[in-house]
Amino acid sequence: MRQNEVLTFDCYGTLIDWETGIRTAFQNALAKTNGPAQLAEKAAEIYEVEERKVEKQTPHLPYREIQAKTVLEVAARIGWGLSPADSSFLAKELPRWQPFEDTNPALARLSKNHALGILSNVDNDLLDLTLKHFRTKFEIIVTAERVRSYKPALAHFKEAQRIIGDRPWIHVASSMYHDIEPANKLGLRAAWVNRKHLPKPDRFSLADIWEVEDLLQLAERLDA
Repeated sequence: MRQNEVLTFDCYGTLIDWETGIRTAFQNALAKTNGPAQLAEKAAEIYEVEERKVEKQTPHLPYREIQAKTVLEVAARIGWGLSPADSSFLAKELPRWQPFEDTNPALARLSKNHALGILSNVDNDLLDLTLKHFRTKFEIIVTAERVRSYKPALAHFKEAQRIIGDRPWIHVASSMYHDIEPANKLGLRAAWVNRKHLPKPDRFSLADIWEVEDLLQLAERLDA
């Protein structure tokens, strides 16, 4: 691999433990509003599905509004009488969500021979707060606020391509829906971080897609 090769990453779910963050946030909000605590797990599962719908329907909204709107959809589905005034808890808790254990060691290793970037469905200020959890600098930052679009729409990738130019590039992500599929559609090389050991999808070719269990395995493969 050449030293000027660029690695871009999805942030939440790939570098940051998004699922634990979402689940904990719902647990805290349910407790605060005297909601049924046993619904936290179900709420977190529904949230992922509903957020995709809201992003697609209202791509012009800032991410914190996407989150609040989605939370209210989730509350309606599980019978949780949440008021709009209490629906913004995810944006407040997101900056505290932690990296996976392998994230910082892998980024430190990868940054020695690669330029790093982040392509994220988030507002600029929220990502700025998350960046404090990383010990490595990112050369390329593309947010939903910047391109006024949400992955899997292609605006993030096209803006990254404009910045990267003709340097070799690999996009790294855990979400097939948000990242790997659109990268594949554009003919980009990609690395699928399959932490959950999910089965490989058969709806498109994986010829240009690597599968790794975590980011340290990716670092080992790139160093080989």
